[in-house]
Amino acid sequence: MKRDKTHIHWYPGHIAKAEKKLREQLSLVDAVIEVLDARLPLSSCYEDITGLLGQKPRLILLNKSDLVMKPDLDVFIKYLEEQSNCPVFATDSKNMKDMQVIVKKITELAEPRILALMAKGLLRRPARIMVVGMPNVGKSSIINKLTKSSKTKIGAKAGVTRQQQWVRINPDLELLDTPGIIPMKQHDQERAKKLAFVNSISENAYSNEIVAQELLNILDSKQSEIFRKYYKLPEDVELNIDNISLARNWLQTGGSTDRERTSVYILRDFREGKIGKFILDKLG
Repeated sequence: MKRDKTHIHWYPGHIAKAEKKLREQLSLVDAVIEVLDARLPLSSCYEDITGLLGQKPRLILLNKSDLVMKPDLDVFIKYLEEQSNCPVFATDSKNMKDMQVIVKKITELAEPRILALMAKGLLRRPARIMVVGMPNVGKSSIINKLTKSSKTKIGAKAGVTRQQQWVRINPDLELLDTPGIIPMKQHDQERAKKLAFVNSISENAYSNEIVAQELLNILDSKQSEIFRKYYKLPEDVELNIDNISLARNWLQTGGSTDRERTSVYILRDFREGKIGKFILDKLG
């Protein structure tokens, strides 16, 4: 049966497997760093993160903050802090200055569990954390930043598991080096499209043309104006793939618009922050 190209698909079996693995890993750690995409501070969240993590302390990082305007992001930071009752920091892969603050905060969040274990007669040990998040929100860049100064593998933990490997960040903090993956239910197509905009979904799951046009469709007036300026599109011309193709002279043999090439460029230019700095989620 021919697949509907307007629908973005996931595979339930993969989702169930990923969630099972994540839950198993959660039992090994004291606290969690959840990484979100600053361009999608709401849509890149797992739908029921508190149900998944339970009472596990959590630090939320809005990564790729260099791709959005700081005043816009500050509004979402305040909102997420109020809604989640978790600390929320902005970060990006190019900035190493915030690592000390991040390490300090996640160590603090893990401390109550360490003290509870000590109260049971166990010796103090380093805090253990893991990093979770949607694909391509920047989990790897956060892990790389955390482990940049120390890549000391300390092996399996006695009484925990032989398969899991740990990395010593500093004397007080250890990282489970296998990052958890938070999947998403596929019924929310609006959220799925937004994740496709920022490349958090495999390109095999969607059509570039449809996703690129959807991106153009959801832009507000200010964002549309920035897109028009970038692609040199007059105000009296509709903002769509064909008109951008014509404006850039991206044409096929015979003069027809090259929709696929144009769509790929639109998505690439947006993802790389070449067009402008946008948050695509809205509050209210």
